[in-house]
Amino acid sequence: MSKLGQIGAKLHRGEVSYDFIGHRKLWFGISIALVVISLGGLFARGLALGIEFKGGVEYEAKVKVTDSTVQDFGDAVKATNAKDLGDPVVTTINDEKVRVQTKPLAQADIGTVRAAIAKEAGIPAEQVTSQQIGASWGQQIADKAILALIVFLVLVFGVIWVYFREAKASMAAIIALVHDVTITVGVYALIGFDVTPATVIGVLTILGYSLYDTVVVFDKVRENTRGITGSNRYTYSDATNLAVNQTVVRSINTTVTALLPVGAILVVGTVVLGTGPLKDLSLALFVGIAVGAYSSIFIAPSLLAVFKEREPGMQALNKRVTAKKAQLAAAAAAPVGVATVGAPAGAAARSDVQDTPRKADRATGAAPAPSSRPMKAAAAGRPQPTRKPRSKRGK
Repeated sequence: MSKLGQIGAKLHRGEVSYDFIGHRKLWFGISIALVVISLGGLFARGLALGIEFKGGVEYEAKVKVTDSTVQDFGDAVKATNAKDLGDPVVTTINDEKVRVQTKPLAQADIGTVRAAIAKEAGIPAEQVTSQQIGASWGQQIADKAILALIVFLVLVFGVIWVYFREAKASMAAIIALVHDVTITVGVYALIGFDVTPATVIGVLTILGYSLYDTVVVFDKVRENTRGITGSNRYTYSDATNLAVNQTVVRSINTTVTALLPVGAILVVGTVVLGTGPLKDLSLALFVGIAVGAYSSIFIAPSLLAVFKEREPGMQALNKRVTAKKAQLAAAAAAPVGVATVGAPAGAAARSDVQDTPRKADRATGAAPAPSSRPMKAAAAGRPQPTRKPRSKRGK
């Protein structure tokens, strides 16, 4: 078994553990800081909306795609110096077509850009297709994306409530999902990547991934807390912390396994291709998977524990567990010579007195002195017969 597997087995058996729930204030503080930074970047810089959301002009032309196609067509379009051109987005479709997207242009500039693209592709201008995408159509896409997100969250809340029969579990999961979305969108705002329909798909995908990981942890929590109010061994936070420790290795393994291919796609889409749906999709997936794994381990279980600890039954359980721990601590700290319950007064003192000569004998090396056997309580007060010497017996 590998070292990580051995650690996972010890975590599952409870032999070693980390107090995730006990350090929840630290994790909450980190999450609040990340959310504040994300919101600050979102309001300060805003999102770089793609042509599908803010409108623009899209060109397509057939061309033999090479390694320099994206760079060549981008430079050709910029050389037109069209008004409000901005930074054109050039992508390739398979190996036989190129797509160029620009901001909204005047009618005369649309023809100029088309001619530049046709010249670079070596085809007549009539074979370069173009279409204008209005801002109203982009607004409809944005509204539908927001509506899809709201419907998703509502359905998630209901499904978790029905599955766990616990509204507090749904609340914790939804807060964790909103946390993941906010940080992912904030990263997009800070980096400046274009927000496209591929980005929306990536965000919805990471919501499902984060939810899956959270449900696995919650299921283990439910298993550990079944009938917990009838005992006084663990509090709800203790049982929740055990559940997180039992599933943390699995969460790490699945997260790393998912991040490796997504990271490779992100590098290819950013460094090799430069722009396109791969870059937009992979960034949302990479950030969302990492943040979703963090929230499913550190945020969602801690929120659930905080919500449940407010219940009267759990507060009474906490008092019983605390009292039992205090009793066990006092018993462990008690000295060995203390008399036990029901022993006659002074028994401990007599025991110490009787042990003193024996300790002295062991220290000096002398033979131990004979010790008399303790007299039974019923025989105390009765005269005890004396044994005759062996030489006088029978006489």
